[in-house]
Amino acid sequence: MTGRRKTTKDQPMTGPDARAAAFQQARVARRSELLEDYVELIDELVRATGEARQVDIAAYLGVAQPTVARTLNRLLDAGLIEKKPYRGIFLSEAGLRLAEEGRERHAIVETFLIDIGVAPETASCDAEGIEHHVSRETLAAFRAYSISKRDA
Repeated sequence: MTGRRKTTKDQPMTGPDARAAAFQQARVARRSELLEDYVELIDELVRATGEARQVDIAAYLGVAQPTVARTLNRLLDAGLIEKKPYRGIFLSEAGLRLAEEGRERHAIVETFLIDIGVAPETASCDAEGIEHHVSRETLAAFRAYSISKRDA
C-alpha cells in the first residue's frame, strides 16, 4: 500500500497543502460564525425595538444569559458592540458593517439555493450555515448564477 487515499475517477487526490488550507479556512469560519450571528441578531433587535437586551439575545438564540454575557464581552473586546449603562447593547460602526456583510452573504446564498430548486424555507435555514463558510470566489459565482438566471 502506498499510503495514498483512494479517489474516484471524478475526484482527484488533493495535496496536503490544499487540504490544510481548506481545513484552516473552515476553522477560521467556525470561530467567526458565532460572533457574526450575534452581531446580525443585535442589529435585527435594534432595528425592531431600538435596542438589544441580553435577555432577548438569550431567548432568540436559545442559550443561557451567562453564555450571552461571555460572548458580548468578546464582541466588546473586538470593538463590534457598545454597551450603554441602563440601556441595551448597540453595534459599533465595525459591528454595523459586519452585520450588513452577513445579511448580504445570506441573501446571495439563499437566492442561489432557491434558484437551483431548494424550497424557500429550507434555503433560508441552509443559508444560515453556508453564509459563514463560503469563499468570496464561490459567493461571486452564486451571485453571477442568480443574475444570469434572472436575465435569461
